[in-house]
Amino acid sequence: MTIEPMDPGGPAATMLVSGAAALGLVLAPVQVERLLGFLVLLTRWNRAYNLTAVRDPGEMVPRHLLDSLVILPYLYGETVLDLGTGPGLPGLPLAICDPDRRYWLLDANGKKIRFVRQAVLELGLSRVVPAQGRIEAYRPGRKFSTIVSRAVATIAQILATAAPLLERPGRLLVMKGRYPQDELQDPALRALDLAVHKLFVPFLEGERHLIEIRCE
Repeated sequence: MTIEPMDPGGPAATMLVSGAAALGLVLAPVQVERLLGFLVLLTRWNRAYNLTAVRDPGEMVPRHLLDSLVILPYLYGETVLDLGTGPGLPGLPLAICDPDRRYWLLDANGKKIRFVRQAVLELGLSRVVPAQGRIEAYRPGRKFSTIVSRAVATIAQILATAAPLLERPGRLLVMKGRYPQDELQDPALRALDLAVHKLFVPFLEGERHLIEIRCE
């Protein structure tokens, strides 16, 4: 990696390792290095390109890293599409800690995908494919075992746009904050195999929920 290292014994590293342990994850040293390197790179780019409203690397640990890694147990199959990835969330932290799957990270925002491409290069993530475009026009020539989206639209809207790209069997994972009571009343969701999981993210206040839709 060409990025400058973050102190492996510093508070951000300590929070990351302890937070991951609370999620049941034991991070290898290279994974800690890459996750911290991702934060260094994101902080640097954020000064010029405003990729995220979170400025403090210590605050990024729970809000970006741990909030991404909490859904790792729900991933299914061998391929993952991160729909509306922004600056690589949750896709990049997941890919760093889950090297056996292949990841595609899609976003329509050019500056965010440029950052993702640079992060993939500098962090040595050979199994990650950044892609710029809108989901409605995205035609990668393949389908995906899991499609994950971090609250870019309503559950029904995400399902409608993601369904053509989802393998059968497959999983659609929609990350939300508060329990999405109103969204879950949508008639389009009534006949689905759907579960809502309340998530605990270490060092992060506020509610977190994951909507899991199983398509068999």
